[in-house]
Amino acid sequence: MDSSRSSNALASRSSLTLGELACAALLPVLAVVDAVCLAAAGCFQKSPPRLLPALDARPRLRPGGRLSFRKLADLADESRCFSVNEVEALYELYKKISCSIIDDGLIHKEELQLALFRTPSGKNLFLDRVFDLFDEKKNSVIEFEEFIHAISVFHPNAHLEDKIDFSFRLYDLRQTGFIEREEVKQMVVATLMESQVELSDDLVEAIIDKTFEDADTDKDNKISREEWKAFVLRHPSVIKKMTLPHLKDTTAAFPSFVFNTQVED
Repeated sequence: MDSSRSSNALASRSSLTLGELACAALLPVLAVVDAVCLAAAGCFQKSPPRLLPALDARPRLRPGGRLSFRKLADLADESRCFSVNEVEALYELYKKISCSIIDDGLIHKEELQLALFRTPSGKNLFLDRVFDLFDEKKNSVIEFEEFIHAISVFHPNAHLEDKIDFSFRLYDLRQTGFIEREEVKQMVVATLMESQVELSDDLVEAIIDKTFEDADTDKDNKISREEWKAFVLRHPSVIKKMTLPHLKDTTAAFPSFVFNTQVED
């Protein structure tokens, strides 16, 4: 009787957790991206937040460090979400992070980690995934164009297709074009550790089994982009957290920026 009840509870919990845990795996990533965006508040105020002591130093303006209006406008158009003023605000944030260790106008992984966690070293799966996804050219640095492209995915007005694609690439750890069982397990285990939640190995396996039962429609033990898209559309909670509301109007979120901008939007 107790064994049957335990089995039923396990099955019920694994089913309930299907969309929720997939969504939860995005939360640490979202927290990293959110912290990067919120760091902008310190760019335009006299007393930057103590959360980011590595960014307290005033960034040095490098020769050619100011973007032209045409470049700002092009990036705003590419983002399909940000205005020219908002791109300029994000550029101020970008410059502040990119000069914290190596003043070369590029964000290195150590600089992103220093800005967010006060240390340039140490392993964090979610930071690694965010950096890898931002680094479109795979040259171990984040350029400003890449920064805008990636941040725009979390904008409330970003296309659903872009959010689905980002979440797929988040789980595709080995970049094979498929989400494999071991990759899902790695993300689930990392999420549980990050959230300080303990689940039995049996429950973790049941959650993964249920996910593949629902998402892997051709039963080849891997999830293709098409299968992932169909899965997300059936379970929208998977990506419902992939939106940062304050990106809706960056200049409104950080109003002191409008007194520093050189651009008439």
